[in-house]
Amino acid sequence: MASFGVRKLASLMLVCMVVSAPLVAKAAVTCSDVVNHLLPCVSYVSNGGPLPDACCNGVKTLYGEAQTSGDRQNVCRCIESTVRGISYSSFNLDLAAGLPDKCGLHLPYKISPSTDCSKVQ
Repeated sequence: MASFGVRKLASLMLVCMVVSAPLVAKAAVTCSDVVNHLLPCVSYVSNGGPLPDACCNGVKTLYGEAQTSGDRQNVCRCIESTVRGISYSSFNLDLAAGLPDKCGLHLPYKISPSTDCSKVQ
């Protein structure tokens, strides 16, 4: 994947550092899972326009899969490692941060590149 595409994907992953659920030690969501679920969102976060159904389906699937603290921290770490050193000029962080609401998911915090993964529960 080209670095421009990686930048776009990274912004989408920021949106999906998911939520509150019971604490369990074992994590099952991998970085590959995160990337695969969020690829349909790349164009929207980069260019705006209509939100593809496939994007919301991926966001909701990832949300449903990341039910443990370990899973949510894996999602966060994947995002963190992907966006490290990338310029944010190629995508719209506001569109990325608004994806959960647009997809009908209401997170109790704002998605941001500065999220501390160790505090994701």
